[in-house]
Amino acid sequence: MKQGRERGVTLLEMMIVAGLIGLMAAITFPALNSGIDSLRLRSATDGIVSHFTSALNRTERRQLATEVAILRQANVIRFASADNGYRKELEMPDGVTITAVQPEIPGLDPMAPRVFLLHPGGVIPRILIEVTNRRGFKRRVSVDPITGTAQIERVQQ
Repeated sequence: MKQGRERGVTLLEMMIVAGLIGLMAAITFPALNSGIDSLRLRSATDGIVSHFTSALNRTERRQLATEVAILRQANVIRFASADNGYRKELEMPDGVTITAVQPEIPGLDPMAPRVFLLHPGGVIPRILIEVTNRRGFKRRVSVDPITGTAQIERVQQ
C-alpha cells in the first residue's frame, strides 16, 4: 500500500488558535461592556423623559394633580395621580443610579425621598435628575417650567 501524507490539525495548532481567540475576546470585552453601560444610561434617561411627558400630559388632560416621588435609595421614580387611577413606577436599569435631585433643599438628607406635585394649569416645578452609570458617565434630565417639557443633557467629564 502507498503511504500518503497524513492530513489534519495538530494539538499545537489548535492551542495556538484557541489562544488567539482568547486574546481577541479579552481585548474586545471591555469595549463591549462599556457600550452596554452607555445603552443602559440612555435607556434610563429616555424612560425618565417619557414618564414625565406622560404624567404632564395626563395632569393637563384629566385636570388632576400628579405626584412625582424620587426615591434615591431605592433607585426608583414613582408617578401617581390624585384619584389613584394612574400609578407608574420607573426602576433604573442595573448599573444606573440616581445621583442627584435638584433643586436641593438645605438641611435635607440628599438620600431622602423627594416629592414634587404637578398641578393642572399651574406652574410646573423645575426638576433636575442626574443619573450615572458604573463608568461614571452622567446625564441630566430636567423639566423646563416654561415649556413643560423634559430634556436630556449630557454632562461632560
